[in-house]
Amino acid sequence: MTQPILLRVSNYKAYVWDVDDINILRSHHHTCGILTGTLPHLSSQNIFLGLPLQLMPEEAVLLVENGIAVLVDDPSAHHTPSPSTLKSWKEARLNDVRQQIALTEEKGSIEASNPDRAMSENAKRKRKEREERRAHAKSDGVPCIRAEYSPSPRPTSENSSQAAVGESSDSAIAMPSGSYTVNIPASSSKLEWYAPHSHLSLTIAREASIWLYPSTLQERARCGVFRDLWEKGYYMGGGIKFGGEYLVYPGDPLRYHSHFVASVIEAPDAALRPMEIVAHGRLGTGTKKAHLLCEWNDETQVVSYLSVEWAGFG
Repeated sequence: MTQPILLRVSNYKAYVWDVDDINILRSHHHTCGILTGTLPHLSSQNIFLGLPLQLMPEEAVLLVENGIAVLVDDPSAHHTPSPSTLKSWKEARLNDVRQQIALTEEKGSIEASNPDRAMSENAKRKRKEREERRAHAKSDGVPCIRAEYSPSPRPTSENSSQAAVGESSDSAIAMPSGSYTVNIPASSSKLEWYAPHSHLSLTIAREASIWLYPSTLQERARCGVFRDLWEKGYYMGGGIKFGGEYLVYPGDPLRYHSHFVASVIEAPDAALRPMEIVAHGRLGTGTKKAHLLCEWNDETQVVSYLSVEWAGFG
């Protein structure tokens, strides 16, 4: 039996931290969400984002109601680790650092044995310029400090806490000097002190005060419309940029353009001004989409649809 996907809830928002779970949600359950995390050393952070994946409330509700996922109170799932557990984790991180430094030194020795092969013409020119600047600064009596390497201070009685990783000086683990990358795992699932408690239904999660959606007629209408479109095989994304609640795609948004902009009408007797219909029609036509008016009946749990397109006369 497939284990349900953990939706880690924080501040009433549902996140997915595991890449495999994101792949399953997208490929098997046509649920996309929005990537909200940053990617190290990557420019254009407002375009290319990484983990975690934040789900729309409607997506989280549908997944939980279908038994595909469960809700987890993520902040309370992180317990205080024991001293032995924390020491083992720090030793594992120290071994990773040593491996990185060993690989870096091995690579440096290979490049030093054959510098012409390891360096391009541009790199040779830049190194020559740096050596010239260093020689010029030395001749002028200005001390030259290399920016590439800054040795760590020896731990003394004053700075011994800097060499430790959150422990007292008698049990501290000194980190080796040199350049290395600190790897921070995206998911907390592999941490020994992470013990999530799954909430299998929305009712249980609401009683635990970690999830409140849906709580109004408008929110119930959004969930009902979202479920109906999802069951018809469509993919949904946020549609606020196009004047609606959702963008409706016939397939994966990475392969298809959206065909509809969907607006949710919470009840059959809800007021809808003629100017709104005209605006929806013109905006949809201007963006090469049809505007979909989705009317929700909370008594019969049925959705009625009406598409609006701008048409020429004559």
